[in-house]
Order: sequence, then structure tokens, then C-alpha cells
Amino acid sequence: MFVQLVINSIIAGAIYTLLALGFTIIYGALNFFNMAHGVAYMVGAYLSYVFRIQLGLNLPLAFSLSAVATAFAMIGIDRIAYFHLRVKRAPSWALVVSSIGVAIFIESFVSAVFGSDTRSLRTEQAAPGYGLFGAIITPVQISMLVVSGVLMLFLTLFLKTTLLGKALRATSNDPDMSSVLGINTESIYRSTFALGSGLAAIAGSLVALETDVFPTMGHSALLKSIVASIMGGIGNIPGAVFGSFFLGFVENFGIWKLNSSWKDAIALILLMFFILLRPSPSGMESQK
Repeated sequence: MFVQLVINSIIAGAIYTLLALGFTIIYGALNFFNMAHGVAYMVGAYLSYVFRIQLGLNLPLAFSLSAVATAFAMIGIDRIAYFHLRVKRAPSWALVVSSIGVAIFIESFVSAVFGSDTRSLRTEQAAPGYGLFGAIITPVQISMLVVSGVLMLFLTLFLKTTLLGKALRATSNDPDMSSVLGINTESIYRSTFALGSGLAAIAGSLVALETDVFPTMGHSALLKSIVASIMGGIGNIPGAVFGSFFLGFVENFGIWKLNSSWKDAIALILLMFFILLRPSPSGMESQK
């Protein structure tokens, strides 16, 4: 049982990492809590359903197209809902309120198009799992770990070695000075939304392979994004990774003795605990 809980915790932590990384880089660049981050996760899952089930594409291609389409959709949302507020130098709370409106609109639109019924990405019977020190890990869970690990490595290398990644970090630290130095900050904001939303979309697609697709699936994802980011220090990328795995372990070991319906409650308790203990951090310091 202990080994199984560890495996489940690592898998949950890997998915939460994709969510938290996307959430925290958007916060780092634009300095507001994007409350529509959860719907990017949900939209990614639905688009994977469309590409995989309705159009018959293979899973890697369906997931890739879903991430790209979600990224472009969120760039469009940024232009409509956030751009004019940034131009007017609106306070952060105005952007947060706008993102809440975006989340409500997109969720309602998806519900109207697909209905509230649960959809499934699975086209075959579940493959048997592999034994590992008395625990079981399925091929889908292995895929989740591999894809999450590759994307974490990609993001790290992207931020540290590419010109766009360095520009993103510079804009996060000081947008005004970045603009003076010739960095197109609006282009960086769009790239940040695309990157963060693409990560959330892939996370949603991966989870949908196990838990299916439904319009409100983004609610829990948003909660986990916020909790993991705050625990690691909002805006701190390595901290987001730590917070994600910490949350995964606490949740899975917590429901060992409690009902699984307590998962979100555990996340909320952790959120309140860390809000009381942690001061507000600065931007992506650790990536300098």
C-alpha cells in the first residue's frame, strides 16, 4: 500500500507540476492570478476528444494539436479580455475579475456545445498494469510521467537557454526596463499565455485518459494550480515544482485514512496554511 501511495503521489505531482508551471509563468509575466487557467485545462481535454474520437487522429497528434489550438485560443482571449486593461494600467484585481468572466463564459460555451455528459478519450479496453514492488502502475500513468518529465525539462531549457525564454524572465522581473531595452513586452505576454495554456491543455488531455472529460473539470485543476504555486512561492518556477509534488504526496497520503472526496478539501487546508505562513514573493528569481 505504501509503495502504491508513493507512485500515485508522484503521478499526481507530475500533473500538478504542468498546471502550476503554466499558472506561475503567467503570474510572473503579467502579475495577476489567471482564474481562467482551469478552463485551458478543460478546453485542452475537449479538443483532444474532438481530434482523437471525432476525427480519429492518433493520441500524440491529437494532444499536440489540442495544445496548439488551446494556446492560440488563449492568445485571442488575452487580446479581448486583458490587453485593453494592461494598456490602461488597470490594477491586478481588474484582470482577475476579467479572467473569472472568461472562465464562466468558456465553461458555459463548452457546456452548450458538448452538453454536460461525461465524454471519454479511451477507445480500447484498459491495458493491464505492471507490478512494481507490490504496487501497480498502468501504461497510461507511465505515459503521464514521461510526458510531464519531458515538458518540465523542455520548459527549464527554454527559459534558461533561448532568447524568448530570457526575454520572458526579463519582462517578469521589470517590464518597464525590458521595454526600454527593446523587448516587445506585448509579444512576450502573448507567448507567456500560449506557453502556460499549452501546458495546462496537455495536463488536461493526460488526465482525461483516466478520468474522462466534463465541463467542470477545470475547477479542481485551478485549485491545484493555485495551491501548488503558493506553496512553492508564487512566481518561483522550481518552487512550483516542489509545491506540486508536495501537494500530490499530502493529498494521496491524506485520503489513505480519509475518503477520496477529501482531496480538494486537503488542498484548501494547505492553501490556507501557506497563505498564513508565506510572505508574497517576487518574480522568477531562481531563473535569473
